[in-house]
Amino acid sequence: MTRFSSKRPLTDEEEAEIQKRIASDPDNPEITDDQARKGKPFAEAFPDLAESIKRSRGRPKVDNAKEAVTLRLSPETLAKFKAKGDDWRARMSEVLDNAEV
Repeated sequence: MTRFSSKRPLTDEEEAEIQKRIASDPDNPEITDDQARKGKPFAEAFPDLAESIKRSRGRPKVDNAKEAVTLRLSPETLAKFKAKGDDWRARMSEVLDNAEV
């Protein structure tokens, strides 16, 4: 089997071998120019299917979205919350929610 390298241009013989292999593949024939001209974008060819798989970008919107903030805390305060488990952020939020301001 011939190995082709993408690090150098193909020789005429290698190009001919590739074209021969393409032409001999009955499961994946090359499209004709006429077929290429008739091609349509996926959403135009299958609008219902395209709509059913359409997704919005990013996270889904929620009614009560949390806001990302930057907060500087002492290492001791952070260590106390982290020492009680991986849910330290949720527990910290709960403490702040219940604090008198």
